[in-house]
Amino acid sequence: MISTSGLTLQFGKRILFKDVNIKFTPGNCYGIIGANGAGKSTFLRLLSGEIEPSSGMVDLTPGERMAVLKQNHYEFDECEVLRTVIMGHKRLVEIMDAKDALYAKPDFSEEDGMRVSELECEFAELDGWEAEPEAAQLLNGLGIPEEQHSMKMADLTGNEKVRVLLAQALFGNPDILLMDEPTNHLDIASINWLENFLAEFDNTVIVVSHDRHFLNHVCTHIADLDFGTMQLYTGNYDFWLQSSQLALQMAKDANKKKEEKIKELQEFVQRFSANASKSKQATSRKKLLEKITLDDIKPSSRRYPYIAFQPEREAGDQLLTVENISKTIDGVKVLDHVSFTLQKGDKVAFVGPDSRGKTVLLQILMGAIEPDEGSFKWGVTTTQAYLPKDNSSFFDGVEFNLVDWLRQYSKDPDESFVRGFLGRMLFSGEESQKKAKVLSGGEKVRCMLSRMMLSGANVLLLDDPTNHLDLETITALNDGLIAFKGTMLFVSHDHEFIQTIANRIIQLAPQGIVDRVTTYDEFLENPTVRQLLAEKYKDAIPE
Repeated sequence: MISTSGLTLQFGKRILFKDVNIKFTPGNCYGIIGANGAGKSTFLRLLSGEIEPSSGMVDLTPGERMAVLKQNHYEFDECEVLRTVIMGHKRLVEIMDAKDALYAKPDFSEEDGMRVSELECEFAELDGWEAEPEAAQLLNGLGIPEEQHSMKMADLTGNEKVRVLLAQALFGNPDILLMDEPTNHLDIASINWLENFLAEFDNTVIVVSHDRHFLNHVCTHIADLDFGTMQLYTGNYDFWLQSSQLALQMAKDANKKKEEKIKELQEFVQRFSANASKSKQATSRKKLLEKITLDDIKPSSRRYPYIAFQPEREAGDQLLTVENISKTIDGVKVLDHVSFTLQKGDKVAFVGPDSRGKTVLLQILMGAIEPDEGSFKWGVTTTQAYLPKDNSSFFDGVEFNLVDWLRQYSKDPDESFVRGFLGRMLFSGEESQKKAKVLSGGEKVRCMLSRMMLSGANVLLLDDPTNHLDLETITALNDGLIAFKGTMLFVSHDHEFIQTIANRIIQLAPQGIVDRVTTYDEFLENPTVRQLLAEKYKDAIPE
């Protein structure tokens, strides 16, 4: 068990949170939520002991082992992949190394033999003989095949390193598991595997995530970090959302009744205060009126942007034809004779195990790169707006403030017009004067969405649009794309996002494409789809 008592963290005059008293118990999974900047990741760092609180304390049950999902992807570059996973259990690795050192001694003594015997006993108690099979199983489940288990970490891609570090955190059945955005860089199959793993995990899990589907499937409790404190709710994310909105509405309704009572009393005072026969009643009601105060309903620190895409004109029936497009990147064929026709009103989600192919396809359709084979043709009535996965070229080294940055993409250069679109995305006042080059990842995406809203395009192309966004912006974007009347092509690893927006799913895989007009959940239940996923992730798809 892990708990906090009077936990406070302050940076200068800014109090991030104060007097947080909370208990995390075994058998439960706690989702930490809160607005950007509320201190979610910092709270995990306090629990792990990486940073010290200003006051208060974190109490960990003696003898319990904590595992933390590492964020430094280069820390283990010189280690083999399988050993990196096992290093998640520090004591087990110490025993393994100590045993190897003793067995390697040329002058092995009787004392060494006794020490080895002790180590072997402890090794067995920690299930050391199962360490390599367990590590291999975790890696396989997360999409790292056996041929990579003996490779150096430095030889893996960034996404593969993330998966290995996740396996490291999960290894050895830790008593307490801390994870900050564990689904980042995972595809749907790996996320599904992780959800199933955590559902069967008997110990304590504390996780920060912006993936609503993930939070709903793994969390037994939600810890809401807001107003500088933490409130614990039983249930998953959707239950928290409904409960918090209901509580707010109840508070509003209570205030409404008080407002009605105040109005009634005010009218009585005004009508009868001059009437001598009723002056006593008027006086008593006036005193009662003074005692009634509206409860202070704190508006949440969460801010929801307003995202709405309005096509300037309706597209005709001919939108897009793609014929036999193929593309090889760094010697790997990521697209192999891809063909499809886009229909009016389609909201197509591209899914599949290889993120490169999906990104490359959108880049080809936007004319950023050329296909090796094949062709595509946009209808003459279509206009496209594109949100790339990598937006750095729009911001790096740019000296403009946000008003001038967005003005570049506006047909109307009027500052108030441009500020209106920035305001929708929560850049108002001094925020709109920020330099474009210093924005955070989430701020850059919000600026790119403002740019798309200004375009008036009737076809939207979005590559992992929820990357870097907080839950509030994801929700607003989700609602905006549901309401969009045009046509859409998008890539996402957010299950909820795909399920609520897409009416057509195209899976890109080395074996070919699977194209279905269906919801995402129905698509995943298709036997052909499940077989294709199972071939790449043998342990990732549940029976």
